[in-house]
Amino acid sequence: MVFWIFTTLFNFFTPALMIIFGRIMVKHPPKSINTSYGYCTSMSRKNQDTWDFAQIYCGKLWWKIGWIIMPFGIIIMIPVIGKNIDIIGMLGTIVAIVQGTIMLLTIFIVERALKKNFDKEGNRLI
Repeated sequence: MVFWIFTTLFNFFTPALMIIFGRIMVKHPPKSINTSYGYCTSMSRKNQDTWDFAQIYCGKLWWKIGWIIMPFGIIIMIPVIGKNIDIIGMLGTIVAIVQGTIMLLTIFIVERALKKNFDKEGNRLI
């Protein structure tokens, strides 16, 4: 049971981080372009406008996705309460990989939004 609790809490970790940092990025985005905090890609660092857009967009996206994937990580673990630790570990690992993959896919979503709203030099299209 202890391993099940540990694994379930671990699967709670990624969505919780997405929710917390998503809210921080929306409410208190990094003011200036930097490489240590915030959504940092070559497109987001083009200028202050692209930087601000990327922080808010990524924050809102992480906030929404974090709340969507959190219950699935917990619900999926319910059927394996009291099962063999190998089954719990395998299922927990699969959930963690899926959550991590979803988190990484947000990069492509934010980059697509940047390209939709800005040209290659960082000038607004809309």
